[in-house]
Amino acid sequence: MKEYWSRRIRDAVPYVPGEQPRGRTFIKLNTNENPYPPSPKVVEAVKSAAGEGLRLYPDPECAGLRAAAAKLHGVTPEQVFPGNGSDEVLAFCFQAFFDPERPILFADITYTFYAVYTDYFGLKAWQIPLDEDFSLPVERFCKAENCGGVVIANPNAPTGRSVDLEDIRRVLEEHRDVVVLVDEAYVDFGGVSTDTLLKEYDNLVVVRTLSKSRALAGLRVGYALGSPNLIAGLCCVRDSINSYTVDRLAQAGAVAALEDGPYFEEMRERVIRTRERTEERLRAMGFAVLESKANFLFVSHPKRTGKALLDGLREQGILVRWFDRPRIGNYLRISVGTDDEMDALCAALKALTEG
Repeated sequence: MKEYWSRRIRDAVPYVPGEQPRGRTFIKLNTNENPYPPSPKVVEAVKSAAGEGLRLYPDPECAGLRAAAAKLHGVTPEQVFPGNGSDEVLAFCFQAFFDPERPILFADITYTFYAVYTDYFGLKAWQIPLDEDFSLPVERFCKAENCGGVVIANPNAPTGRSVDLEDIRRVLEEHRDVVVLVDEAYVDFGGVSTDTLLKEYDNLVVVRTLSKSRALAGLRVGYALGSPNLIAGLCCVRDSINSYTVDRLAQAGAVAALEDGPYFEEMRERVIRTRERTEERLRAMGFAVLESKANFLFVSHPKRTGKALLDGLREQGILVRWFDRPRIGNYLRISVGTDDEMDALCAALKALTEG
């Protein structure tokens, strides 16, 4: 079946995204999408860009997008690298900054795409186990010798736990000779961004996405922040593959999203309030719930397995995420939806755990 495949991909194990249902209406709490629409200004910008200009290639430099992101983070446009979603940006980072000779450090329980990239690009990894409470073992990250790079999701996925800024600083200090990549896909929901350390550390790369807090998962825009030298490395990788990774509509919509601060703050706070409210309700029902700084909750129940709850919720028209992996097989990752959606979730879980 794979006789025409290259040796590079015959044994590759690709990333499996959360289910995108067809043919039935579900309450969809399995892919960490924002439950609210993007800013109306985004829709206006996309409509305005969808004209005769579509016959032309988009700006390969993404000048407007880089300027908007730079202003938001207090850096220069030369320190911003836009891409087709943060997953593409992460993939470019793995190619640009890590070599096969020395392994990359990342946690054993974290975003599974890191392991996929490692294998696909022929790299090595030291997967350091999270502590018993799923916190990051910062000391072990700091003491690791001869590593070729560090990758930290902050807040982490799928746990939702965050790392203090000073702990990130410690890792940067201990590994000044390699790139430390901090993936901040969920930081807007309660974490503290590492972007304030960019002026101090030339080896820091911060990766952001507009899919979560800016509600643009369907538009596919992410970006990296780093020193001009590191950004130049990412441009080298991109331009060796495809110079036009962010299309004209995506650039227009992304700029509008980044510039509409009041709408962003309102929607973010709404998600945080719903998360905290749901966390309290689930704990009252007997669930163990990790403290989350993301737009999802990581939960388990003492009397019901994660797989049983996953199947039971699906039967009731609710999708959540379950990972068949050591240490977390009894946990569910539940995206924060609207208040009505979370009310439905709690009612379904109550029936499943009390019946």
